Amino acid sequence: MTRPAELATFRLRHTLRVRWAEVDPQNIVFNGHYLTYFDIGITEYWRAIGLPYPEGLAGTGGDLFAVRSVINYHASAHFDEFLEIAVRAAKLGNSSMTFEMAIFRDGERLISGEMVYVNADPQTRTSRPLPEKLRKAIEDYETGSTLV
Repeated sequence: MTRPAELATFRLRHTLRVRWAEVDPQNIVFNGHYLTYFDIGITEYWRAIGLPYPEGLAGTGGDLFAVRSVINYHASAHFDEFLEIAVRAAKLGNSSMTFEMAIFRDGERLISGEMVYVNADPQTRTSRPLPEKLRKAIEDYETGSTLV
């Protein structure tokens, strides 16, 4: 069982309840839904840093593309349980961002993973440096300079 302190290392935590449509005949969350949960977490992260997607990046000349997703399954979630989706920025590169993701139930880590996004020109799909306003918003948020 994961220590509750582990959950506290994530600044962004978003609670959701497992819906009936998300479970399989074994009454556990179908594995593909965890990527959806990660996406919900990222959406809430953009809101928390004050740059809701997509309007938060308007005028930067770039857009974010998911280029890598990793999921590690430790335990199963079930219908009607409350889950906490946790997200933190793990690394900011020149044009890419790596996020550590986790899903908890009552302090127990069920799922861990990683999502990598690249900022790129929407037409040519060639990478571009991260917009400075995005970099600053993430850095401020992760260091506690921005209110949740």
